[in-house]
Amino acid sequence: MEFTLSTEQEILRDSVRSFAENEIKPLARELDKKETFSYETMQKMAELGLFGVFVAEEYSGQGMDYMSYIIATEEIARVDGSHAATVAAGNSLGIGPLYYFGSEEQKKKYLPRLCSGETLWGFGLTEANAGSDAANSSTNAVMDGDEWVINGSKIFITNASTDITAGVTVLCKTGMRDDGKPELSCILVESGTPGYTTRVMHDKMMWRASNTSELFFQDCRVPKENLLGTQGHGFHQMMQTLDGGRLSIGAMGLGGAQGCFDMALRYSNEREQFGRPIANFQANAFKLADMAVEIECARLLLYKSCWLRDNNLPFSKEAAMAKLYCSELMYRCANHAVQIHGGYGLMQEYDVERFYRDQKLLDIGEGTSEVQRIVISRHIGARCL
Repeated sequence: MEFTLSTEQEILRDSVRSFAENEIKPLARELDKKETFSYETMQKMAELGLFGVFVAEEYSGQGMDYMSYIIATEEIARVDGSHAATVAAGNSLGIGPLYYFGSEEQKKKYLPRLCSGETLWGFGLTEANAGSDAANSSTNAVMDGDEWVINGSKIFITNASTDITAGVTVLCKTGMRDDGKPELSCILVESGTPGYTTRVMHDKMMWRASNTSELFFQDCRVPKENLLGTQGHGFHQMMQTLDGGRLSIGAMGLGGAQGCFDMALRYSNEREQFGRPIANFQANAFKLADMAVEIECARLLLYKSCWLRDNNLPFSKEAAMAKLYCSELMYRCANHAVQIHGGYGLMQEYDVERFYRDQKLLDIGEGTSEVQRIVISRHIGARCL
């Protein structure tokens, strides 16, 4: 088995890490405080090639593998969750469905500007009453002549209401199947379409510098050509998108855990009590040791999942495992890091406070920890009801 990264992947890791440390870290705390989405750092991330990482060059992508995308997301998350969320959602949820399920015309129309970072795209899945039960979508679309007419709403959608958002992919109920279950389809809705409005969501506990939105559709009409892939295949498209997205969340958890460890190790070697660095006390040394062990385990699990995906092997179980383990690992590392910082860990002037808040979304987004355990149990033959 090969455990080393390629030269190209090592170069990517180093360049993204340097960028995150020098361009994002100095701004992250203030952006979080003001709930400001930074178009400046968004443009710089685009110039670095962080959008369309796994998209073929013919559509203006970087033509790299999924592992490279995950490494880049991990390195951004090591410094700031909000910027990592913009990259992760921009790639796996925004670009991914268009790239994997879109028609050639749709790919050529949307992907070049998305891969260049000139525009962003959202993935309209979650609703107020359709979270873990995502298939229970009440947003519906009916065909009227040559147009789809969409009515409904979505909530907690990343990248959907920025000034550069070009549109969203919307999961809609488009009919009923023969077995009595709803037929689900994905439809593309461009920003500015009459009947489609968005609202930025404020006062979030986490990812305060990322864009989170509510979407509203009132007799919103789009051409029938805006159907993504085949009618009735929306649930399959959604599940495949979430499999890849879970690797993104795993990368954010791993990167965040690494960031917490780095801050805790640095602080504990600088902070002195009773005449010596607090890292010398067994209580803290053991916390750091546990963090280091779990981070190593998490990285192996996540990277194996990416290897399976890049080699066109089944990876759904491993993606759920990686998402579950890495997201919950970040909580344990953030908790230890705050404890090691003591009272200072509770203050916004120390980044561990932000990491502690940002972690919680990872237990919830793109399938809660409880849902991941259901997915895993089904894969291992202990099917949950």
